Amino acid sequence: MTRLTVDDHPLLDLRAFVASWPAALGAMSPPDWLEALVTPAPVTPLATPDQASTDAVRAMLRHGGFKPAGRSKPCNEYIRKVAGEGRFPRISPVVDLTNLAALHGGLPVSTVDPDHLVAPLRVGIAAPGSSYVFNASGQTIDLGGLVCLHDAEGPCANAVKDAQRAKTTPDSRRTLTLIWGTRALAGRAEALLAWHVEHAVRLGGDVEVVA
Repeated sequence: MTRLTVDDHPLLDLRAFVASWPAALGAMSPPDWLEALVTPAPVTPLATPDQASTDAVRAMLRHGGFKPAGRSKPCNEYIRKVAGEGRFPRISPVVDLTNLAALHGGLPVSTVDPDHLVAPLRVGIAAPGSSYVFNASGQTIDLGGLVCLHDAEGPCANAVKDAQRAKTTPDSRRTLTLIWGTRALAGRAEALLAWHVEHAVRLGGDVEVVA
């Protein structure tokens, strides 16, 4: 069982689940129904993202002093932009589902490999001066004031960019997904959790909700 603690936060409405997969992520083939969701407006039960939801997410991320703008925008805004340009990223069916949840749910969503992390796991605001490498090129993001997933080695995921050390690989067999909801959008994180879990099970995942 994966244990995750969440620090007090007046705006954060976090949801999270762990999934075990029947094969390594790199060996999984995308089903037709997943590809059908890669459209600007598929039929889903989720509330349509709008400027109000965008502003609410940014306000939640600003609470600790972080500035979610420019290259530090929430990941769902990036996904919406590239999807609108016909450049939706394909990585693996599991990660693609995460990006689809962010696209259609209007909330940032992270999926990392819990086997790359060191317990205990905690969600809380990163200390001033915190940073981590977020891609294979060695680029870093300043994290001070941003609510992040932490393990024993420090921050490792958030609503903007996840740490390179925490990301899934083609060999990953388990994933930890975090939905970075806000209390200003009551019920949205819970609805997105239900949708994401339903589709993760459809992909073959054995799911455990942890937050």
